[in-house]
Amino acid sequence: MNILIVGNGGREHALAWKIAQSSHSDRVFVAPGNAGTTEDAENVDIKSGDFPSLIRFAKENDVSMTLIGPEAPLCAGITDAFQDAKLRVFGPSKAAAQLEGSKVFCKNLLHNANVPTADYAVFSDPEHATRHITERYPEPGQTVPVVVKADGLAAGKGVIVCSTRDEALAAIDRVARDREFGEAGNQLVIEERLDGQEVSVLAITDGRTILTLPPAQDHKPALDGDKGPNTGGMGAYCPAPLVDHAQLSWIEENVLVPTIHGMKRGRTPFQGILYAGLMMTHQGPQVLEYNVRFGDPECQPLLMRLKSDLVDVLDATLSGRLEDLGGLEWDPRPAVCVVMASEGYPGAYECGKPIRGLADAAKLPDVKVFHAGTATLDGGVVSNGGRVLGVTALGDSIANAKRRAYEGVKCIRWDGAWCRKDISDKALQ
Repeated sequence: MNILIVGNGGREHALAWKIAQSSHSDRVFVAPGNAGTTEDAENVDIKSGDFPSLIRFAKENDVSMTLIGPEAPLCAGITDAFQDAKLRVFGPSKAAAQLEGSKVFCKNLLHNANVPTADYAVFSDPEHATRHITERYPEPGQTVPVVVKADGLAAGKGVIVCSTRDEALAAIDRVARDREFGEAGNQLVIEERLDGQEVSVLAITDGRTILTLPPAQDHKPALDGDKGPNTGGMGAYCPAPLVDHAQLSWIEENVLVPTIHGMKRGRTPFQGILYAGLMMTHQGPQVLEYNVRFGDPECQPLLMRLKSDLVDVLDATLSGRLEDLGGLEWDPRPAVCVVMASEGYPGAYECGKPIRGLADAAKLPDVKVFHAGTATLDGGVVSNGGRVLGVTALGDSIANAKRRAYEGVKCIRWDGAWCRKDISDKALQ
Protein backbone atom coordinates (compact mmCIF):
# COMPACT_ATOMS: atom_id res chain seq x y z
CA MET A 1 0.00 0.00 0.00
CA ASN A 2 0.97 3.65 -0.44
CA ILE A 3 1.22 5.60 2.83
CA LEU A 4 1.35 9.37 3.37
CA ILE A 5 2.93 10.94 6.46
CA VAL A 6 2.12 14.60 7.15
CA GLY A 7 4.83 16.70 8.84
CA ASN A 8 8.49 17.67 8.55
CA GLY A 9 10.18 16.95 11.88
CA GLY A 10 12.20 14.25 13.62
CA ARG A 11 9.04 12.39 14.55
CA GLU A 12 7.98 12.21 10.90
CA HIS A 13 11.43 11.01 9.81
CA ALA A 14 11.29 8.24 12.42
CA LEU A 15 7.79 7.25 11.29
CA ALA A 16 8.85 7.21 7.62
CA TRP A 17 11.91 5.10 8.46
CA LYS A 18 9.86 2.54 10.40
CA ILE A 19 6.92 2.42 7.96
CA ALA A 20 9.30 1.95 5.01
CA GLN A 21 10.46 -1.29 6.67
CA SER A 22 6.95 -2.75 6.59
CA SER A 23 6.17 -5.61 4.23
CA HIS A 24 2.90 -3.80 3.47
CA SER A 25 4.52 -0.58 2.26
CA ASP A 26 4.94 0.06 -1.45
CA ARG A 27 5.59 3.82 -1.48
CA VAL A 28 5.96 6.10 1.54
CA PHE A 29 5.39 9.82 1.05
CA VAL A 30 6.19 12.61 3.53
CA ALA A 31 4.61 16.05 3.15
CA PRO A 32 6.55 18.26 3.23
CA GLY A 33 9.39 16.23 4.84
CA ASN A 34 12.99 17.33 5.30
CA ALA A 35 16.47 16.45 4.03
CA GLY A 36 16.48 13.21 6.02
CA THR A 37 13.11 11.85 4.93
CA THR A 38 14.38 11.75 1.35
CA GLU A 39 16.66 8.88 2.47
CA ASP A 40 13.77 6.70 3.62
CA ALA A 41 10.74 7.98 1.68
CA GLU A 42 9.59 10.40 -1.04
CA ASN A 43 9.09 14.04 -0.14
CA VAL A 44 6.00 15.89 -1.35
CA ASP A 45 6.11 19.69 -1.51
CA ILE A 46 2.82 20.30 0.30
CA LYS A 47 2.59 22.11 3.63
CA SER A 48 0.88 20.29 6.51
CA GLY A 49 -1.82 22.97 6.71
CA ASP A 50 -2.86 22.71 3.05
CA PHE A 51 -5.64 20.18 3.52
CA PRO A 52 -7.16 20.39 0.00
CA SER A 53 -3.80 19.75 -1.69
CA LEU A 54 -2.98 16.86 0.67
CA ILE A 55 -6.37 15.26 0.02
CA ARG A 56 -5.97 15.70 -3.73
CA PHE A 57 -2.49 14.14 -3.59
CA ALA A 58 -3.75 11.19 -1.53
CA LYS A 59 -6.51 10.48 -4.06
CA GLU A 60 -4.30 10.90 -7.12
CA ASN A 61 -1.56 8.64 -5.71
CA ASP A 62 -3.78 5.84 -4.39
CA VAL A 63 -2.80 6.47 -0.76
CA SER A 64 -4.32 3.76 1.45
CA MET A 65 -3.54 5.43 4.77
CA THR A 66 -2.45 8.88 5.96
CA LEU A 67 -0.64 9.38 9.28
CA ILE A 68 -0.68 12.87 10.82
CA GLY A 69 2.50 13.73 12.73
CA PRO A 70 2.20 17.25 14.26
CA GLU A 71 -0.44 18.64 16.59
CA ALA A 72 -1.30 21.81 14.65
CA PRO A 73 -3.07 20.13 11.67
CA LEU A 74 -4.83 17.73 14.05
CA CYS A 75 -6.17 20.61 16.12
CA ALA A 76 -7.18 22.38 12.89
CA GLY A 77 -9.29 19.42 11.77
CA ILE A 78 -7.22 17.55 9.18
CA THR A 79 -8.64 14.18 10.27
CA ASP A 80 -12.21 15.41 9.75
CA ALA A 81 -11.27 16.76 6.30
CA PHE A 82 -9.74 13.45 5.21
CA GLN A 83 -12.66 11.44 6.57
CA ASP A 84 -15.12 13.71 4.77
CA ALA A 85 -13.19 12.88 1.60
CA LYS A 86 -13.62 9.12 2.37
CA LEU A 87 -9.89 8.67 3.06
CA ARG A 88 -8.39 6.57 5.88
CA VAL A 89 -6.45 8.77 8.29
CA PHE A 90 -4.70 8.02 11.59
CA GLY A 91 -5.23 10.71 14.21
CA PRO A 92 -8.01 12.12 16.41
CA SER A 93 -10.79 14.40 15.21
CA LYS A 94 -10.65 18.16 15.72
CA ALA A 95 -13.00 17.85 18.70
CA ALA A 96 -10.87 15.12 20.32
CA ALA A 97 -7.62 16.97 19.57
CA GLN A 98 -8.75 19.67 22.03
CA LEU A 99 -7.17 17.39 24.60
CA GLU A 100 -3.87 18.91 23.46
CA GLY A 101 -5.12 22.06 21.74
CA SER A 102 -6.77 23.49 24.88
CA LYS A 103 -5.26 23.26 28.35
CA VAL A 104 -8.65 24.30 29.75
CA PHE A 105 -10.45 21.45 27.94
CA CYS A 106 -7.79 19.00 29.16
CA LYS A 107 -7.91 20.09 32.81
CA ASN A 108 -11.72 20.05 32.88
CA LEU A 109 -11.79 16.55 31.39
CA LEU A 110 -9.21 15.28 33.89
CA HIS A 111 -11.24 16.76 36.73
CA ASN A 112 -14.52 15.27 35.49
CA ALA A 113 -12.96 11.85 34.84
CA ASN A 114 -11.34 11.81 38.30
CA VAL A 115 -7.85 11.45 36.79
CA PRO A 116 -5.10 12.60 39.19
CA THR A 117 -3.82 16.07 38.25
CA ALA A 118 -2.78 19.33 39.93
CA ASP A 119 -5.35 21.77 41.35
CA TYR A 120 -6.01 24.59 38.88
CA ALA A 121 -7.93 27.74 38.06
CA VAL A 122 -8.89 29.14 34.63
CA PHE A 123 -8.81 32.83 33.67
CA SER A 124 -9.86 34.74 30.57
CA ASP A 125 -8.41 38.11 31.56
CA PRO A 126 -5.11 39.12 33.18
CA GLU A 127 -6.69 41.23 35.93
CA HIS A 128 -8.48 38.28 37.51
CA ALA A 129 -5.37 36.11 37.13
CA THR A 130 -3.20 38.77 38.78
CA ARG A 131 -5.69 39.16 41.63
CA HIS A 132 -5.70 35.38 42.11
CA ILE A 133 -1.94 35.47 42.76
CA THR A 134 -1.76 38.67 44.83
CA GLU A 135 -4.65 37.68 47.11
CA ARG A 136 -3.37 34.16 47.73
CA TYR A 137 0.25 35.30 48.08
CA PRO A 138 0.19 38.84 49.55
CA GLU A 139 3.90 39.12 50.41
CA PRO A 140 6.09 40.39 47.51
CA GLY A 141 8.97 37.97 48.21
CA GLN A 142 6.73 35.00 48.94
CA THR A 143 7.38 31.58 47.43
CA VAL A 144 4.73 30.83 44.79
CA PRO A 145 4.97 27.24 43.47
CA VAL A 146 2.67 27.52 40.44
CA VAL A 147 2.71 26.87 36.71
CA VAL A 148 1.18 29.38 34.30
CA LYS A 149 -0.03 27.88 31.00
CA ALA A 150 -1.34 29.46 27.82
CA ASP A 151 -4.53 27.64 26.89
CA GLY A 152 -3.75 27.00 23.22
CA LEU A 153 -0.90 25.55 21.17
CA ALA A 154 2.44 27.30 21.68
CA ALA A 155 4.99 24.84 20.24
CA GLY A 156 5.75 23.46 23.69
CA LYS A 157 6.79 26.88 25.02
CA GLY A 158 3.54 28.19 26.55
CA VAL A 159 4.18 26.61 29.95
CA ILE A 160 5.99 28.78 32.52
CA VAL A 161 7.15 27.22 35.79
CA CYS A 162 7.27 29.76 38.62
CA SER A 163 8.85 29.82 42.08
CA THR A 164 8.15 33.38 43.28
CA ARG A 165 5.29 35.86 43.20
CA ASP A 166 7.20 38.13 40.78
CA GLU A 167 7.77 35.21 38.43
CA ALA A 168 4.08 34.28 38.50
CA LEU A 169 2.96 37.85 37.81
CA ALA A 170 5.53 38.18 35.02
CA ALA A 171 4.26 34.92 33.50
CA ILE A 172 0.70 36.24 33.49
CA ASP A 173 1.95 39.38 31.74
CA ARG A 174 3.79 37.31 29.09
CA VAL A 175 0.76 35.15 28.33
CA ALA A 176 -2.20 37.49 28.72
CA ARG A 177 -0.92 41.07 28.43
CA ASP A 178 2.12 40.91 26.14
CA ARG A 179 0.48 38.06 24.17
CA GLU A 180 3.86 36.37 23.69
CA PHE A 181 2.04 33.23 22.53
CA GLY A 182 -0.59 34.99 20.45
CA GLU A 183 -4.11 33.59 20.37
CA ALA A 184 -2.96 30.71 22.58
CA GLY A 185 -3.15 33.21 25.45
CA ASN A 186 -6.85 34.00 25.10
CA GLN A 187 -7.29 31.93 28.25
CA LEU A 188 -4.71 30.81 30.77
CA VAL A 189 -4.48 28.15 33.44
CA ILE A 190 -2.74 28.65 36.78
CA GLU A 191 -2.09 25.37 38.53
CA GLU A 192 -0.23 23.98 41.50
CA ARG A 193 3.38 23.11 40.71
CA LEU A 194 4.08 19.41 41.17
CA ASP A 195 7.47 18.11 42.28
CA GLY A 196 9.10 14.98 40.95
CA GLN A 197 10.41 13.58 37.68
CA GLU A 198 8.45 13.74 34.44
CA VAL A 199 7.75 10.68 32.36
CA SER A 200 5.91 10.12 29.07
CA VAL A 201 3.50 7.21 28.65
CA LEU A 202 2.09 6.83 25.14
CA ALA A 203 -0.70 4.52 24.09
CA ILE A 204 -2.34 3.60 20.80
CA THR A 205 -6.13 3.37 20.95
CA ASP A 206 -8.99 2.69 18.56
CA GLY A 207 -11.41 4.21 21.07
CA ARG A 208 -12.10 0.89 22.80
CA THR A 209 -8.82 -0.99 23.18
CA ILE A 210 -5.68 0.64 24.59
CA LEU A 211 -2.20 -0.58 23.64
CA THR A 212 0.20 1.01 26.12
CA LEU A 213 3.78 1.58 24.95
CA PRO A 214 6.93 1.41 27.12
CA PRO A 215 7.50 4.56 29.20
CA ALA A 216 9.97 7.16 27.96
CA GLN A 217 11.58 10.22 29.52
CA ASP A 218 11.95 13.52 27.70
CA HIS A 219 14.23 16.45 28.64
CA LYS A 220 12.32 19.73 28.18
CA PRO A 221 14.68 22.35 29.70
CA ALA A 222 17.39 23.57 27.33
CA LEU A 223 20.42 23.13 29.57
CA ASP A 224 22.15 20.37 31.52
CA GLY A 225 20.68 19.62 34.93
CA ASP A 226 17.22 20.63 33.70
CA LYS A 227 18.13 24.31 33.77
CA GLY A 228 17.16 27.06 31.34
CA PRO A 229 14.00 27.74 29.33
CA ASN A 230 11.59 25.07 28.15
CA THR A 231 12.03 23.64 24.65
CA GLY A 232 10.21 21.19 22.43
CA GLY A 233 12.50 18.50 23.90
CA MET A 234 16.29 18.12 23.94
CA GLY A 235 16.43 14.32 24.05
CA ALA A 236 14.70 11.21 25.33
CA TYR A 237 15.30 7.63 26.31
CA CYS A 238 13.19 4.48 26.44
CA PRO A 239 12.34 2.56 28.53
CA ALA A 240 12.34 4.78 31.63
CA PRO A 241 13.30 2.76 34.76
CA LEU A 242 11.37 5.33 36.82
CA VAL A 243 8.13 3.49 35.89
CA ASP A 244 8.05 -0.22 36.67
CA HIS A 245 5.49 -2.73 35.37
CA ALA A 246 3.16 -2.29 38.36
CA GLN A 247 3.17 1.51 38.00
CA LEU A 248 2.56 1.26 34.26
CA SER A 249 -0.48 -0.94 34.93
CA TRP A 250 -1.72 1.60 37.51
CA ILE A 251 -1.30 4.44 34.99
CA GLU A 252 -3.21 2.49 32.37
CA GLU A 253 -6.08 1.75 34.76
CA ASN A 254 -6.30 5.12 36.53
CA VAL A 255 -5.18 7.56 33.82
CA LEU A 256 -5.54 6.21 30.27
CA VAL A 257 -8.74 4.17 30.60
CA PRO A 258 -10.80 6.85 32.41
CA THR A 259 -9.57 9.45 29.93
CA ILE A 260 -10.76 7.38 26.95
CA HIS A 261 -14.09 6.75 28.70
CA GLY A 262 -14.38 10.44 29.56
CA MET A 263 -13.79 11.44 25.95
CA LYS A 264 -16.47 8.98 24.80
CA ARG A 265 -18.95 10.27 27.41
CA GLY A 266 -18.25 13.82 26.25
CA ARG A 267 -19.07 12.83 22.65
CA THR A 268 -15.48 13.37 21.54
CA PRO A 269 -14.38 9.75 21.04
CA PHE A 270 -10.61 9.40 20.72
CA GLN A 271 -8.69 7.33 18.17
CA GLY A 272 -4.95 7.59 17.60
CA ILE A 273 -2.01 8.27 19.91
CA LEU A 274 -2.82 9.27 23.47
CA TYR A 275 0.30 10.71 25.11
CA ALA A 276 0.22 11.33 28.85
CA GLY A 277 2.84 13.66 30.28
CA LEU A 278 3.07 12.59 33.92
CA MET A 279 4.80 13.86 37.04
CA MET A 280 5.88 11.04 39.34
CA THR A 281 5.14 12.64 42.72
CA HIS A 282 5.33 11.23 46.26
CA GLN A 283 1.54 10.92 46.06
CA GLY A 284 1.77 8.90 42.85
CA PRO A 285 1.59 9.75 39.11
CA GLN A 286 -0.29 12.91 38.17
CA VAL A 287 -1.10 14.15 34.67
CA LEU A 288 0.63 17.37 33.62
CA GLU A 289 -0.79 17.43 30.10
CA TYR A 290 -1.97 15.31 27.20
CA ASN A 291 -0.69 15.28 23.65
CA VAL A 292 -2.64 13.67 20.81
CA ARG A 293 0.25 12.41 18.65
CA PHE A 294 3.64 10.76 18.94
CA GLY A 295 6.02 12.81 21.07
CA ASP A 296 9.08 14.35 19.50
CA PRO A 297 11.73 13.25 20.51
CA GLU A 298 10.12 10.29 22.37
CA CYS A 299 9.01 8.82 19.05
CA GLN A 300 12.61 8.25 17.93
CA PRO A 301 13.78 5.88 20.73
CA LEU A 302 10.37 4.19 20.82
CA LEU A 303 10.48 3.31 17.13
CA MET A 304 14.15 2.30 17.32
CA ARG A 305 13.03 -0.40 19.78
CA LEU A 306 9.79 -1.44 18.05
CA LYS A 307 10.16 -4.76 16.21
CA SER A 308 6.49 -5.25 15.29
CA ASP A 309 5.22 -4.02 11.93
CA LEU A 310 3.96 -0.48 12.56
CA VAL A 311 1.64 -0.59 9.54
CA ASP A 312 -0.15 -3.59 11.05
CA VAL A 313 -0.71 -1.57 14.23
CA LEU A 314 -1.99 1.51 12.39
CA ASP A 315 -4.27 -0.56 10.18
CA ALA A 316 -5.74 -2.44 13.15
CA THR A 317 -6.42 0.88 14.90
CA LEU A 318 -8.24 2.34 11.91
CA SER A 319 -10.25 -0.88 11.48
CA GLY A 320 -11.30 -0.92 15.15
CA ARG A 321 -9.70 -4.31 15.75
CA LEU A 322 -6.76 -3.40 17.97
CA GLU A 323 -7.87 -6.04 20.48
CA ASP A 324 -7.12 -8.74 17.88
CA LEU A 325 -3.52 -7.61 17.48
CA GLY A 326 -2.14 -8.88 20.79
CA GLY A 327 1.01 -7.37 22.27
CA LEU A 328 3.85 -5.64 20.45
CA GLU A 329 7.38 -7.00 20.09
CA TRP A 330 10.20 -4.82 21.39
CA ASP A 331 13.97 -4.92 21.17
CA PRO A 332 15.02 -5.55 24.78
CA ARG A 333 17.84 -3.02 24.42
CA PRO A 334 17.17 0.57 25.55
CA ALA A 335 17.47 3.52 23.16
CA VAL A 336 18.67 7.09 23.73
CA CYS A 337 18.02 10.11 21.49
CA VAL A 338 20.15 13.27 21.75
CA VAL A 339 18.82 16.39 20.03
CA MET A 340 21.33 18.66 18.30
CA ALA A 341 20.06 22.25 18.08
CA SER A 342 20.86 25.57 16.42
CA GLU A 343 22.67 28.29 18.35
CA GLY A 344 20.08 30.52 20.05
CA TYR A 345 17.32 27.90 20.30
CA PRO A 346 14.72 28.04 21.91
CA GLY A 347 15.05 31.74 21.10
CA ALA A 348 16.04 33.27 17.77
CA TYR A 349 18.38 31.23 15.56
CA GLU A 350 19.78 31.26 12.03
CA CYS A 351 19.14 28.65 9.35
CA GLY A 352 21.15 27.59 6.32
CA LYS A 353 24.25 26.34 8.15
CA PRO A 354 25.97 23.49 6.21
CA ILE A 355 25.98 20.23 8.21
CA ARG A 356 29.05 17.97 8.06
CA GLY A 357 29.65 14.41 9.24
CA LEU A 358 26.23 12.84 8.62
CA ALA A 359 27.75 10.04 6.54
CA ASP A 360 30.27 9.27 9.30
CA ALA A 361 27.50 9.03 11.91
CA ALA A 362 25.48 6.77 9.61
CA LYS A 363 28.30 4.22 9.60
CA LEU A 364 28.12 3.66 13.36
CA PRO A 365 26.37 0.41 14.39
CA ASP A 366 22.91 0.73 15.97
CA VAL A 367 22.90 4.51 15.41
CA LYS A 368 20.31 6.37 13.34
CA VAL A 369 20.32 10.13 12.74
CA PHE A 370 16.75 11.41 12.44
CA HIS A 371 16.44 14.80 10.76
CA ALA A 372 14.17 17.38 12.39
CA GLY A 373 15.00 20.85 11.05
CA THR A 374 17.02 20.27 7.88
CA ALA A 375 16.82 21.12 4.17
CA THR A 376 18.87 20.43 1.06
CA LEU A 377 20.86 23.20 -0.61
CA ASP A 378 23.24 22.81 -3.55
CA GLY A 379 23.40 19.06 -3.01
CA GLY A 380 24.22 19.34 0.70
CA VAL A 381 22.26 19.34 3.94
CA VAL A 382 21.76 22.58 5.89
CA SER A 383 20.10 23.50 9.17
CA ASN A 384 16.49 24.64 8.81
CA GLY A 385 15.08 24.84 12.33
CA GLY A 386 15.77 25.15 16.05
CA ARG A 387 15.98 21.44 16.75
CA VAL A 388 17.98 20.10 13.81
CA LEU A 389 18.84 16.43 14.39
CA GLY A 390 17.94 13.60 16.77
CA VAL A 391 20.90 11.22 17.06
CA THR A 392 19.43 7.94 18.33
CA ALA A 393 21.18 4.75 19.39
CA LEU A 394 20.48 1.32 20.83
CA GLY A 395 22.71 -0.22 23.49
CA ASP A 396 22.87 -3.21 25.83
CA SER A 397 22.28 -0.75 28.69
CA ILE A 398 21.13 2.85 28.93
CA ALA A 399 24.73 3.88 29.63
CA ASN A 400 25.88 2.06 26.50
CA ALA A 401 23.08 3.55 24.38
CA LYS A 402 24.01 7.01 25.67
CA ARG A 403 27.67 6.45 24.77
CA ARG A 404 26.76 5.37 21.25
CA ALA A 405 24.40 8.30 20.72
CA TYR A 406 27.07 10.80 21.75
CA GLU A 407 29.57 9.04 19.46
CA GLY A 408 27.16 9.91 16.67
CA VAL A 409 26.89 13.48 17.92
CA LYS A 410 30.68 13.86 17.84
CA CYS A 411 30.71 12.96 14.13
CA ILE A 412 28.40 15.86 13.21
CA ARG A 413 29.28 19.55 12.99
CA TRP A 414 27.79 22.84 11.84
CA ASP A 415 28.35 26.42 12.90
CA GLY A 416 26.61 26.93 16.27
CA ALA A 417 25.57 23.29 16.84
CA TRP A 418 25.00 22.33 20.47
CA CYS A 419 23.26 19.73 22.64
CA ARG A 420 22.71 18.78 26.24
CA LYS A 421 25.42 16.48 27.56
CA ASP A 422 23.31 14.69 30.19
CA ILE A 423 20.53 12.98 28.25
CA SER A 424 19.49 9.78 30.10
CA ASP A 425 21.62 10.50 33.19
CA LYS A 426 18.43 10.43 35.31
CA ALA A 427 18.08 6.74 34.51
CA LEU A 428 21.64 6.09 35.70
CA GLN A 429 21.26 7.79 39.09
